[in-house]
Amino acid sequence: MFDTHCHLTFDCYDGRIDEILAAARDAGVRGCISISTTTGDLDRLVGLAESHDEVWCSAGVHPLYSDRPIDWDAMARAAGHPKCVAWGELGMDRHYDEPPIDLQRRVLEDQLARIEGWTADGLAKPVVVHCRKAFDQVLPILDASSLPNDRFVFHCFTGDDTDARKVLDFGGWISFTGIVTFANAREVAAASDLVPDDRLMVETDAPFLTPEPHRTVRPNEPRYVGFVADFLAARRGVEPEAFARRLDANAARFFGIEIPGD
Repeated sequence: MFDTHCHLTFDCYDGRIDEILAAARDAGVRGCISISTTTGDLDRLVGLAESHDEVWCSAGVHPLYSDRPIDWDAMARAAGHPKCVAWGELGMDRHYDEPPIDLQRRVLEDQLARIEGWTADGLAKPVVVHCRKAFDQVLPILDASSLPNDRFVFHCFTGDDTDARKVLDFGGWISFTGIVTFANAREVAAASDLVPDDRLMVETDAPFLTPEPHRTVRPNEPRYVGFVADFLAARRGVEPEAFARRLDANAARFFGIEIPGD
């Protein structure tokens, strides 16, 4: 399995990266993408990916960090590294009152405009989208950009079947976390049924959202991503190992990487 989205630079992992990656390997997880949330963590994030064969990274500003200073030069510099395979995560989050939604929108639009320019300069990459309770706001902004719609993945999907149809009609991909396994998130599980096998990915979003049956474990780690895949395979009535191979092939194709062991 491959974890398409985690946050290995978060403080809860300090001094434990080698241990965490070893545990992931022991669980059959062959790699992960550690996702950027601020430009302030990019040098550390790129260094982490550079020093571990099974780790890749992204470059972007999370909407909940929209009120922090943004170093656009650092973002472009990180994106130029061969282990940086995506932009983001970027988007909008209406679950919290802060940062103000208007500020989140401005930062999203500014990021997309800069990414369009960098893409034209040869830094074409897929985009990881954070969208929480904001599908009607985010989708038109993404659609108005010049970036291909099928190069956006809506990570940690928490919407219902209506939201899933909007993303699929837009042309985007959808990625699921441990939330899909939770008994109190049946609408997310139902939405997963709509996603075609060729536009589907899984992730941990570690350190958050440890899947069942390990939901009480904190922090979450990449080693648990297989439980998300197993849940979706069981729901679809397909053989887990073949389904896991399909998901890994999706991740390799979307992010343009060669997963160790392929």
